[in-house]
Amino acid sequence: MTPDLRPLRDIHDGLGHPWWPLAPGWWLVLLLLVALAALIWRSRRARLLLPALPLLRIGDWRWDARRELQRLRRRRETSLKARLSQLAELLKRIAMARHGRAACAGLHGPAWLAWLSAHDPDGFDWRQQGQRLIHAPYAPETPGSTAEAEARHEQERQLERLITATERWIMVRPKRGARGPATEKGR
Repeated sequence: MTPDLRPLRDIHDGLGHPWWPLAPGWWLVLLLLVALAALIWRSRRARLLLPALPLLRIGDWRWDARRELQRLRRRRETSLKARLSQLAELLKRIAMARHGRAACAGLHGPAWLAWLSAHDPDGFDWRQQGQRLIHAPYAPETPGSTAEAEARHEQERQLERLITATERWIMVRPKRGARGPATEKGR
């Protein structure tokens, strides 16, 4: 090339790097994001139990109660009477953690079920559905005959409904302005 023609060059359009098709690394990143979104979506109920980040406390009563409810749900080999008794005790502890000892510790029987119905944010009818909770500790053990298998199956379904109602009660957050004795001092 002669020195006079050096500044003259052919005009080239700068193509750069096209964004499509994506490189294999970006496909992996997209796949990981979709998997993370699916995991978050699947565990959305557990996310409701998380306290606000500035107040994050390991061992919050919601976590402990949720773990106990999951144990109750998995213990099929334990007698129905024992599981109902454990659920009744756990429900009392949850109520005291949420509303304070003075509000509900002394309640028992139909008054306890009426209090639960009045304070359940989902409106679950504890008066009617929770009768087994107040009678279970005193009921005799039922033998495993085939005639009672269907009745036991219905009682298992009722226990499952009670556990589900208790889980929903745990997951509901108290209103911002409604700070009771249970929400003060790290409870």
